[in-house]
Amino acid sequence: MPDAPTSPPWFSDALSHRPRHHTVDIDGCEIHYRSWGDPNHPPLMLVHGGAAHSGWWDHIAPLLARQHHVLAIDLSGHGDSGHRQSYTLGGWAKEVLTVATSGKSDARPTIVGHSLGGWIAASVAMRFGDALNGIVVVDSPLHDSAPERRELRSRGNPGGYRTRKEIVARFRAVPEQDTTLAYVAAHIGAESVRKRDGRWFWKFDPAISARTQSIDVPAEHEELEYVFSSMFCRIAYFRCSDGLVSDAMSDQIRGLLQLRGPFVEIAHAGHHPMLDQPQALVACLRTLVEMWSIT
Repeated sequence: MPDAPTSPPWFSDALSHRPRHHTVDIDGCEIHYRSWGDPNHPPLMLVHGGAAHSGWWDHIAPLLARQHHVLAIDLSGHGDSGHRQSYTLGGWAKEVLTVATSGKSDARPTIVGHSLGGWIAASVAMRFGDALNGIVVVDSPLHDSAPERRELRSRGNPGGYRTRKEIVARFRAVPEQDTTLAYVAAHIGAESVRKRDGRWFWKFDPAISARTQSIDVPAEHEELEYVFSSMFCRIAYFRCSDGLVSDAMSDQIRGLLQLRGPFVEIAHAGHHPMLDQPQALVACLRTLVEMWSIT
């Protein structure tokens, strides 16, 4: 990108480990995903939030790939995957499990889900928990599976933008946070757009909000409050200190987890820790998967 901010060596080095790109047909929809590391290693699956895409993990995944086959999916309706007539937690859960088990290892996958992706990770655990090593939920509220959706309804430009530079300059996290690292935003913003008919557009399906009506009010058995007390695989919860989860909700989550898994707070992180505290997020994930590998 022209005029991109200077990035530190660790970030440039991470991006130099370019992902492999794959596609797979799942129920008639082409699903795109990225991978890093040896496919014979245990799978570690990264699931983005609403209106995001697999490129949000480009600077995170290489730092986790020494001992894992790291995969990052574009959920249907997002990134470079196809669009559907309707979107459900169950449908996305099937996509995630299919991609997570696409490598050569027989090891059970660990799934990391951010925001909406945390709800999807929990949905995978409810449906296929005995096939998983564990899940990590990152700053997903207990009672709202898609916190991004309400704000996204008012975002975007149906007619597109004239230049790539113009649209990338408008890239903002939803909900916005003041502490986003400029060099991370520049990379992710550039990965979030495509050209069509001479104009530039965001990659996510603009109709996704209208096609996921039921996800605003999940069924009782799909609420995280129920899932946390009912799933049969290991679970960890990462709260962002400046994210969407209040102190009262944090206490509630701790109570629901009890001894089932760790509750970790990432200090000075907004709702999107890969944008403002990526190294802290990596350190927490490395520690967790190492702990789980020996217990």
